[in-house]
Amino acid sequence: MTTILIICVIIVLVVLLLTLLTTNKAYNYEHKIDPLDDQAQETQNSEEKKTNKK
Repeated sequence: MTTILIICVIIVLVVLLLTLLTTNKAYNYEHKIDPLDDQAQETQNSEEKKTNKK
C-alpha cells in the first residue's frame, strides 16, 4: 500500500513539474508578426480614418 502511495505522489510531482515548465515556456514565447508593406498600411490607415469619422 505504501509503495502505491509513493508511486502516485511521484507521478503527481512529475506532472506538476511538466505543467510548470510548459506554462513558463509559453509565457516566455515572443510572438512575431510580419511588417505591413506600404500599400497595405496606407489602405489600413484610410479605412481607420473612415471609421473614425462616423
